Amino acid sequence: MSDTGTDELEEMSDEEKAMMDEWESMADDEDGDAAEGGEASVEADAVPAFDGGDEEEGGTRILNQEEIDSLLGFDDDGAGVGETSGVMALINSAMVNYERLPMLDIVFDRLVRLMSTSLRNLTSDNVEVSLDQVSTVRFGDYMNSIPLPAMLSVFKAEEWDNNGLLVTDSALIYSIVDVLLGGRKGTPAIRVEGRPYTTIETKLVEKMVHVSLGDLSSAFDPLSPVSFNLDRMETNPRFATISQSGNACVLARLRVDMGDRGGRVEVLIPYATLEPIRELLLQMFMGEKFGRDSIWESHLTQELYKTGIQLQAILGEVTIPLGEMLNWQVGTQVMFPTRTEDDLELRCGHFPMFRGPVGQRQGNIAVRVENYLEPEKEDD
Repeated sequence: MSDTGTDELEEMSDEEKAMMDEWESMADDEDGDAAEGGEASVEADAVPAFDGGDEEEGGTRILNQEEIDSLLGFDDDGAGVGETSGVMALINSAMVNYERLPMLDIVFDRLVRLMSTSLRNLTSDNVEVSLDQVSTVRFGDYMNSIPLPAMLSVFKAEEWDNNGLLVTDSALIYSIVDVLLGGRKGTPAIRVEGRPYTTIETKLVEKMVHVSLGDLSSAFDPLSPVSFNLDRMETNPRFATISQSGNACVLARLRVDMGDRGGRVEVLIPYATLEPIRELLLQMFMGEKFGRDSIWESHLTQELYKTGIQLQAILGEVTIPLGEMLNWQVGTQVMFPTRTEDDLELRCGHFPMFRGPVGQRQGNIAVRVENYLEPEKEDD
């Protein structure tokens, strides 16, 4: 019996193994179907949001890198030249636009004409200076965008008690050095990259910077006399910090051409520096007098001279309590401290104007004007 029982158990185990194998295969089939169904559902859900197909198939198109940069306003092709767009336009919308200061265009136009003449005299060469662009930038963004190597000249506006920046790029530096040291015309300047500027190169560029700052002072003279003096020259932008990173500045890009040689000069003036003459920069350009209309001024002056005003001669003043004044009756006499030989005061409204003795002329009481009373200064 033991042998028979053992055989039956082996047969039952074989049957159970076959049944378990069948169950496992069914379970695997169900798991596979479920997994395939889940993946299909995930893909079906993901297609509307992440499908990179054509718009004709109904999917949403994925933006490429160029379109993303344009949306965010980080377009490298127009860095510092074109108008900002996208998110950067929203960030910079709070900055003051230089176009709200019309006189700046006139100032920089005068600077271009003056620099053309001055650099011709300095280099004895045919120099052409042109204004590429005037824009508004943040100080930190501009300092990070300066192409190095360059020479940064920090200058100070003495009358305005603030600073500005004049940046000379490497192309113009080597061009100026080549011209001032007798380089041949028609040959481009030889650049030696990867080394600091020598003392001779720095001194030659400093000479050009002094000339440029003198022209910048002359350009502002019709508005407000100011002296721009060179403070120091740096080659590292970190050592040329003159303002907070987020402060707005006016940037003027100038192109200097000397035949086949040349480069760029950039003038950066923070708005804090221009604050003392902000009212003057708001004027509109009308003739050579920078916003002043001489015809209207002369007409207004003539009309003011014809304006009629009233003068009051104060015979006397006395301070009396209100209770005593209420007891006045017809015939009450009020004594004033004024005597006949005292000078009377003439007032226009509440403002004292003149003082003089009183008398008679042609049967009328008259006051002869002898002294002019200066207006009192208001205490701060």
